[in-house]
Amino acid sequence: MMSPTLQIAAIHADASATDADRFIVGQDPEGHWVAIEIHGRAGGLFRSRKDAIDFAEDETDHRPDAVLLSGACIELRI
Repeated sequence: MMSPTLQIAAIHADASATDADRFIVGQDPEGHWVAIEIHGRAGGLFRSRKDAIDFAEDETDHRPDAVLLSGACIELRI
């Protein structure tokens, strides 16, 4: 069974100001690792889970709870 795709636009609509500069890390439908800022302002594709998490942590100044791991597929829309 395929995981549902997480729609970043839906997250953006529901995100509050306290969610500023938070990232979601997961895999896209093709299995690439993705890190996306919760409002869709930043993100990228990465070779590994570690690379995606490292990027997200660097972008959030290593704040606790600023990087969320997703079990659902996520897509980076350019």
